[in-house]
Amino acid sequence: MHNRLKTKFLGVEVKSPLVLPAGVMGMSFSGMHISKINGAGIVTSKSLTLQPRKGHKGPVVAEFEGGILNCMGLCNPGISDGLVEVDQFKERSRTPVIVSVFATNTADFLKLTTEVNKSKGDFLELNLSCPNVFDEFGIPLAASKEEVFKIVKAVKDISKLPVIAKLSPNVYNIVEIALAAQKAGADALCLINTVGPGMAIDAKIVKPVLFNKFGGLSGPCIKPIALKLIYQTYSAVEIPILGMGGVTCGIDAVEMLMAGATIIGVGTAVYYRGIEVFDKINHEIIQFMDENGYESIDNIPRLEKSDV
Repeated sequence: MHNRLKTKFLGVEVKSPLVLPAGVMGMSFSGMHISKINGAGIVTSKSLTLQPRKGHKGPVVAEFEGGILNCMGLCNPGISDGLVEVDQFKERSRTPVIVSVFATNTADFLKLTTEVNKSKGDFLELNLSCPNVFDEFGIPLAASKEEVFKIVKAVKDISKLPVIAKLSPNVYNIVEIALAAQKAGADALCLINTVGPGMAIDAKIVKPVLFNKFGGLSGPCIKPIALKLIYQTYSAVEIPILGMGGVTCGIDAVEMLMAGATIIGVGTAVYYRGIEVFDKINHEIIQFMDENGYESIDNIPRLEKSDV
């Protein structure tokens, strides 16, 4: 990896600012490994729950012009088996791992944190914002600044790892949610999660494309929303942001940095450009730096913060 792409996230040096987000490559050593060897600077586990989840019945993915809908339903092997894969990966790699966890209440988040503390993971991500399990769990926790504060504070009191709060774009005021997470002690923020949920219809058979009817929206069409929310949050908080949402090429990644992200998630683009997308975007960022006179990734300027 080119040294000009090296940066730091929460004091940890990474070879590239690009991150494999939760859920994109399943929950296995091999999925994390192939992402790493293809240029990801950080990899993230699937969002793990206390018990295994099968997720929703298929079809769970629908492509449309501009993006993808998914209603995977948080399928995962459960925290115990998931952490085995994380530890196997870390035994063979120095690449940092974000362990993502999902629960619906503080007590379960604390149980998950206790398990993650025993792992070789580098960061803990609290998924407070999954929109494709609305049918089971209702409005995401990230819609309430009080719930976000309570959960983050409780987890911070026991976590041995830096804590990342993953927030939802589907809220009226993301800044107040972000500030609540920061006040509670979050070390970083992750945004945005998928937008929606949304819906696709097969007009020939007059049925929803997804078996579950609704799913979270990702892909190029959500990038303007992501940039806006990341910039608003960056203007208000003092902690770093893992920015994601519609990043498909090097210019997209640069725009995320300019909006205020420290590192950048690349998810749906794996579907469009293959797992080699990380290497492709890394080279496209370097090309942008060459063309515009930036010596390193950290020299790319951020927008001036606005009054929120």
